Order: sequence, then structure tokens, then C-alpha cells
Amino acid sequence: MRHLIQSVLAAALALASGFAAAQTYPSKPVRLIVPYAPGGATDIIARAAAIELSKTLGQAVTVDNRAGAGGNLGSELAARAAPDGYTMVMSASSLHGITPFLYTKLNYDPNKDLVPVIVFASFANVLVLHPGVKANSVQELVALAKAQPGRLTCASSGSGSTIHMSCEMFKQMLGLDITHVPYKGSGPAVADLMGGQVNMMFDNIPSAISHIRSGKLRALATTGPKRAAALPDLPTMVEAGVHSYESTAWFGLAMPAGTPKAIIDRMNAEGQKAARAPDFIKRMTDLGYEIIGGSPEQMAAMIQDEIKRWGPIVKASGAKVD
Repeated sequence: MRHLIQSVLAAALALASGFAAAQTYPSKPVRLIVPYAPGGATDIIARAAAIELSKTLGQAVTVDNRAGAGGNLGSELAARAAPDGYTMVMSASSLHGITPFLYTKLNYDPNKDLVPVIVFASFANVLVLHPGVKANSVQELVALAKAQPGRLTCASSGSGSTIHMSCEMFKQMLGLDITHVPYKGSGPAVADLMGGQVNMMFDNIPSAISHIRSGKLRALATTGPKRAAALPDLPTMVEAGVHSYESTAWFGLAMPAGTPKAIIDRMNAEGQKAARAPDFIKRMTDLGYEIIGGSPEQMAAMIQDEIKRWGPIVKASGAKVD
């Protein structure tokens, strides 16, 4: 009985201290780790969100880019930080749904050592071709790939990225033999695609949209569950005839496991305000992102969806990183 009373008292004290911390939080600047290089999709959202969060929190939210190891360097740094609300990470869906299956050795678990706060935005990928490829629809591309096994090449921003796995999903669903060509980032992959060194790519919409509009790339379909607002004339992959195909990427805040729930709830509330801010909405939609928002529980459910979607694809692809 004494042990039970002690446990109850300890839980009550922890709850009280969490509420007390939330009432004074934040009393100093908050660090937002971006586990990728400046200028990428995750960094763009992080910087836009940091501006809005700084306004409503009353403290500066500073962006700290810690790129490396496919996003794991910065994510592990956040996971190992003190769970006091002063360190958070702009996580990506791939870190939760692809990374655990891709890396044979990780020093942390992104789905246990980080807790969800809010998903800010998402985007679909877009299937783009070099204009010289003789296919004007997804079905024509499928026919071309089947007629020339192993001849077509599909670029990606790196092994295990959502760009790579979008191509693997396409290949597996339709039984296609297409050669994957990984690059160190989306930029050089797109450059070689426009130069004709590779044939196709499932690029992020924000990265590809200007090249599509200029005619340097031919777009066939987007990969989301509905048509992309930035490219409304393009069919989805499902509309183009690839049954059940869906591949999106989303970006959201996470904090170290053990962060008091009161602080997580406070940051979620501030994140909701940021997601509704007119400047944030315009910045995101102009670049092809779609605003999400939602609760920590909704982000947790989205993580489970990513695990179910990508686990089998990564395993079937044979992709591994040591």
C-alpha cells in the first residue's frame, strides 16, 4: 500500500510540475532542429513556422540545421535533448515510416524517442519525365517500360527517400523493371533529368513545379489521394490507372520523449495558430504544400499509416543503409 501511495504522489507531483512548467514556458528561446540542409522542403516549412511561432510564443524560435545520415543526425540530437520543451525537431514522414526499415543500425528510435506535436503541411510527389521520353501518359510510360525492361532510369534524391520509394512502389505495383539512380539530393537529380542523363523521377512538387511550368519537364501525374492544388490539371496516379497508389510526404514538429504533456499541448496550440496564419498559408500554398494542422494524436496516427505503407515497400526493394 505504501508503494502505491508513493507512486500516486510521484505521479501527482510530476503532473503538477508539468503544469507549472507550461505556465512559465517558454522563458527563453526555443531551438528548432532541422535534420536536413538549408533550402530543402523541410527547411522551408521550418523557417516559415519559426517566424509564426516566435510571434505567438513571445520567444525566438531559432532554426538549427543539422544535416547528415539521411536526417538521423539531427533527429537523434533532438531525441537526446533535455525533455523541457526548449528543443524540438521538424520531422519528416520518411524519418518515421522509412528510416526504421532502411537503416540496419540506429542509435535511437524515431518512433519511441520522439513524441508527435503537430503536422504542419504535406505535399504529393509528381511523376516527371525528360521531354525526350516518348510517353504522354502513365499508361504509355508503363507500356514503354514493359517493352524495354531495364532500359528506363528513375532518379531520386537518395536511397530510401520518399522520392526513391515512390518509384519503388510504382515498379512493384506494376511489375516493372526500371533502374534506380540515386543522387545526393533532389537538385542534382533534377539537373540530370532535365539534361537527359536519366529518364524519369517522382520529384517533390515544390522542387519540380517551376520546371514543369517552363516545359523543361513533362508531368504525367501526382501521387496524392486527390489532385494537387498547385497542379490541378494533372490526374492522380489512381486516376491515371495505377490502382491504390498513394505517396505523400508530410512535415511536423516532434519533441523528445518525456516532454511534459502540458508543454506538448501548448506547442500544439501555438502550432495551430501558425498553420492558420495568412502569411504561412500563402507561403506554403504558393510552393505546392497543403496545410494539415491537427492534434498530437492525429500526427501519431499518421506515423502509424506511414509505417504500414512503407515497411513492405522498403523490404521488397532490398534498400539498406549501414
